[in-house]
Amino acid sequence: MAAPDGVVGVEGGISETAPILSDSTTGDEKRPQFGTRFLTDPRQVFQHNAWDNVEWTEEQEASAKRKVLENNQPLPLEKQEEYDNRANEFWNDFYTIHENRFFKDRHWLFTEFPELAPQSSLNHESRLEVSGTDYSQQGCLDQEQRSEVAAFAHTDGDIPGSSAKYRIMEVGCGVGNTVFPILKTNNDPGLFVYCCDFSRTAVELVKSNPEYDPERCFAFVHDLSDVEANYPVPDGTLDVLVLIFVFSALHPDKMQASISRLARLLKPGGVILLRDYGRYDMAQLRFKKGRCLSENFYVRGDGTRVYFFTQDELHEMFTQAGLDKVQNLVDRRLQVNRGKQITMYRVWIQCKYRKAVAEPLETQG
Repeated sequence: MAAPDGVVGVEGGISETAPILSDSTTGDEKRPQFGTRFLTDPRQVFQHNAWDNVEWTEEQEASAKRKVLENNQPLPLEKQEEYDNRANEFWNDFYTIHENRFFKDRHWLFTEFPELAPQSSLNHESRLEVSGTDYSQQGCLDQEQRSEVAAFAHTDGDIPGSSAKYRIMEVGCGVGNTVFPILKTNNDPGLFVYCCDFSRTAVELVKSNPEYDPERCFAFVHDLSDVEANYPVPDGTLDVLVLIFVFSALHPDKMQASISRLARLLKPGGVILLRDYGRYDMAQLRFKKGRCLSENFYVRGDGTRVYFFTQDELHEMFTQAGLDKVQNLVDRRLQVNRGKQITMYRVWIQCKYRKAVAEPLETQG
């Protein structure tokens, strides 16, 4: 269910580029990972395709707020319920139509998220066990997941990745534009990647990709918003969880419970990596009247939905889930169409939140 972050020409979609991140609310240091192309002379705006770390004027921000308020009349409740009930249908249709033709591999991944790179620490030796019980004996998978696990098991009685030392899971993997760069770049034999998506069509596209290797990756269908549904890994076993332009596709009422459920999957010291839409991004300002579902939550023309976050909203949800902040940054970037002489202001948010490492028990004298 990865949002269409590579879509051009879809209402509310974006064209993804490499980020320059800064934190305007928490005082974190600005980090020019992808360059230092700063616009110091407005007359030179069309000299390049993009400008880094663009600060908005008060007038710009006020204009963006007015634009959002103008289009803030929610659709009737019955229409909102229809889009919620048919969400799976709309995402399957989306991937059936577009497949993987316009998605770009995210080559910025390993700069912004070094946790996904080969140098990541692979110092965890435990197998997939919970309280000393072999997970394959627990019987907590649904029937479909059990059949998928059996089909891809490495050895009798093992689930995929049971012997891995470093486990990454992407939730909302779409057609694999995060998964495949990880598999291609990180050849460490201790790595195993799990990936899931709300859309069965998307998961089928991942599995049919020639780069899909069941010895190193396991793709499955899963609804992030269904917190009662089981994952094919036990709680407390993942090193990294990846959420890239997917959390925004959830109904706002389901976000907190979904994050809290994901947090349980992390082992102590494990981290959630998120990149998603920020408030007043160009995609939000492009929505016309009749597309608003609730405050800052919209439906695109194809029926898929998107929410636009603030840093504080995400921070509150992660901390309520018991995770500690490592990073919460806003990326403001100016993209330029030099042929049409158009400027486009993008706002994205990037977060890293970690599960605390349990304090060792004091030995009794």
